[in-house]
Amino acid sequence: MTHTPTRTLAELREAIDAVDRELLQMLNRRASLADEVGALKRAEGSPVFRPEREAQVIHNMQSANPGPLKAESVAHIWREIMSASRALEAPQRVAFLGPSGTFSEQAAVQFFGSSIERVPCVSIDEVFRATAAGTAEYGVVPVENSTEGVVARSLDLFLNTPLHIVGETSLLVRHNLLRKVNSLDGIEAVLAHPQALAQCQGWLTTHLPNVERRAVSSNAEGARLAATNAAWAGIAGDRAASEFGLHIAAHAIQDDAYNRTRFAVACLPQTLRAPEASGKDCVSLIVSVPNRPGAVHDILVPLKVHGVSMTRFESRPARSGQWEYYFYIDLEGHPSQPSVSAALKDLQGLCAFYKVLGTYPVGE
Repeated sequence: MTHTPTRTLAELREAIDAVDRELLQMLNRRASLADEVGALKRAEGSPVFRPEREAQVIHNMQSANPGPLKAESVAHIWREIMSASRALEAPQRVAFLGPSGTFSEQAAVQFFGSSIERVPCVSIDEVFRATAAGTAEYGVVPVENSTEGVVARSLDLFLNTPLHIVGETSLLVRHNLLRKVNSLDGIEAVLAHPQALAQCQGWLTTHLPNVERRAVSSNAEGARLAATNAAWAGIAGDRAASEFGLHIAAHAIQDDAYNRTRFAVACLPQTLRAPEASGKDCVSLIVSVPNRPGAVHDILVPLKVHGVSMTRFESRPARSGQWEYYFYIDLEGHPSQPSVSAALKDLQGLCAFYKVLGTYPVGE
């Protein structure tokens, strides 16, 4: 069924302009209220940024949304509104694996909104150092990919860092082949982060079988280098192509069409304490167990007894030379829930090493 237009294009544009003016007035009213909230928080020494509160606001707006806006669009809009309001007081300084144009930068913007002070770092190690030293208030690091599994360096650094996780976000990662020229001819080397090279190995083997694959510190760094040599290509996202003025010689070359990367948002406890329950939360742990038969099985028993679901269980060598391992565990729920609190207490009693990495709202 087709609808006959009842208004002209000029009339519709005029109506949209009027709505835009109303929106601007309401957004400024909201910003004024947020500014009052900020003044109260400063008076009582509370942090400006509360991830569980923002998660609840977005969930509430999505639940109240009558359409036709999609839920994902509502989330992006309100994230930017809250980011702009926070920036009236002071934008958050956020460290990520740089340079500009990386998926880590995209994850930081997706989580905090674009009204942040960006602190690009040359490595994941530097993201941790910058955040621990106070150069940045928050750090965003990749922790898991749906194709290649965990990002081992991030997990290793969380073991000995004073940082804790206060949030997470995930990206649908689409890798593109970027070049100075819009062609696959004459490529001598493909430069990218080792994870990206692994995630695109099938495509590279089929289309560029004899081309060198060169690992660099980040995909954006590979794109930056590709912009200096017509015989080189980088693997990165659309943002990097725009950032470095490159052609997309091949779109979406990742082997898994639904390739996603999960990012953790971390900070010092004095910057932000563990978020309160949002209704959909996660607890991340690192534990080790005594080297005896059945020890790994035993640490799973408290979870079953108290009805707590485990969503991740990864092992990493302890590097002690004794064939010992640390286990990275994600649990559903929040320590304020009696069942989760009881499970954690029982679990801790069975461990030779026990550290809570963070309690935080589950990312979308």
